[in-house]
Amino acid sequence: MLTRSDDLEILLTVVDSGGFSAAAEHLDIQVARVSRSVARIEQQLGVTILNRTTRRVELTDEGRQFVDAIRKGLQCLNQAEHDLICRGDLPKGRLRVNAASPFVFHQLVPLIHEFKQTYPDIELEITSNEGFVDLLEKHTDVAIRIGELADSTLHARLLGHSMLYLVATPEYLQKRGMPQQIGELANHDLIGFSEPKVLNHWPLKGGFNAEPTMTCSSGETIRQLVLAGHGIGCLSGFMINKDIADGRLVTILEAEKLANAGCRQVNAVYYKSSSVARRISAFIDFIQPKLTL
Repeated sequence: MLTRSDDLEILLTVVDSGGFSAAAEHLDIQVARVSRSVARIEQQLGVTILNRTTRRVELTDEGRQFVDAIRKGLQCLNQAEHDLICRGDLPKGRLRVNAASPFVFHQLVPLIHEFKQTYPDIELEITSNEGFVDLLEKHTDVAIRIGELADSTLHARLLGHSMLYLVATPEYLQKRGMPQQIGELANHDLIGFSEPKVLNHWPLKGGFNAEPTMTCSSGETIRQLVLAGHGIGCLSGFMINKDIADGRLVTILEAEKLANAGCRQVNAVYYKSSSVARRISAFIDFIQPKLTL
């Protein structure tokens, strides 16, 4: 018997949200239904997908391989369905998108050319900022928000999670030394945010409130200062994954990071009654599988 696609979608939500209750809340369904879907998948496959504890769920080795495979498969299926539905009837009109400047630079800009080729009649208007925006006040159709959401009047679609990393350049670390313990950060130049101060709570064991020697209002400014060798910064993977992969930045104190505190949600948010729903759906469906969070 084939596993139903809605069960697979529920399983992915459990994995992405970190638990059964969180998945149920995100999908607006009962926890019992979430539990039944996961149990049905495990029964059909004859393997344990998730290890349950009182605080969280974790993927087994078999579960991790299975989830990676179904994530790619469902993305292909959703894209195929979307392409078929929209063929000959592409959405058109203005779509106003707002996101933090680093997310615009590193995630959206590389996708714009292909998006415009796919949806030539959608007129993108992209604005950037360093904090949350009032969608109505700023005349925004969809906003990309990093971190936990609190506004229940908005509809949210989880795009994924982005890890936080402490990073510096190889040249800086060669000159100043690689910190081996959290306490050694006191001997280094730290670059942090001027506002909000909560962004200077770095995800290290025991809790660590960075006292920056230099502060900035923009994550991209912090990235540029770190790349220029001015010190150590704490930044999201969506803006520095390529820097790390290419060796421009080196991760620091990975063994001292808190297990879950360094993972930040990335959501697309919009009003449920939006009159531009088709344009919003087209945009989110297009970018989600292509993001490098």
